[in-house]
Amino acid sequence: MGLRDVVYDMYARRIVRELAALGPDQLPRHVGVILDGNRRWASLQGADSEQGHRAGAAKIQDFLGWCEDANVEVVTLWLLSTDNLERPAAELASLVGIIEGTVTDLAATGRWRVHPVGALDLLPSHTARVLKEAEDATKDCDGLIVNVAIGYGGRREVVDAVRSLLTEQAALGTSLDDLANSLDVEHIASHLYTRGQPDPDLVIRTSGEQRLSGFLLWQSAHSEFYFCEAYWPDFRKVDFLRAMRAYTMRQRRYGT
Repeated sequence: MGLRDVVYDMYARRIVRELAALGPDQLPRHVGVILDGNRRWASLQGADSEQGHRAGAAKIQDFLGWCEDANVEVVTLWLLSTDNLERPAAELASLVGIIEGTVTDLAATGRWRVHPVGALDLLPSHTARVLKEAEDATKDCDGLIVNVAIGYGGRREVVDAVRSLLTEQAALGTSLDDLANSLDVEHIASHLYTRGQPDPDLVIRTSGEQRLSGFLLWQSAHSEFYFCEAYWPDFRKVDFLRAMRAYTMRQRRYGT
């Protein structure tokens, strides 16, 4: 371990002590992550995009371990957007294969409850089956909930929620007029991909980009955001701890 690593380790330990002194209500229960920068990381290494995606996938289990240590209850990982489905066929096939392997490996640990979020009908049938199998295999796990956002888009989620709500109410015989008069926020929330879960308290985006790009549009209305310059494969525990500390230093106003 070099001097720089020693310094970072000492710094990380200090932040851990600071966080440990806080009450659970001061720490995020749900952390969302936009895992950005895999392809740009690969370009800097003189590698192809597949190697970047593999390097990013290799970071995920470490990250979930850091979240466990910080008593986070829910993590949402944005692995594939609906826009990503428009990528060239060869690149998309490689990325989907990496995602399938990653989700299978997460399930195989037996540590976490894997929950797919996204429009699974847009995905290859094999991919949808892998996601469903991972969810079924981990449904009784006591660990943190890991939402794997695959084929996910925030606008598509809201549309799917409204469609599901209309279908449900039609089956109950509710007229459109009655539904329009009674419709409220909770009606929509109860049909989101993440229904029953707390909304994200903290959303982290790597790679230096400072936008949500449609990530958890409904749920992130009152989230705190943390933008990190590091590309996802280079994201370190100390970067995560900095994000956590930044969250604890903010006065949450919930939109006011």
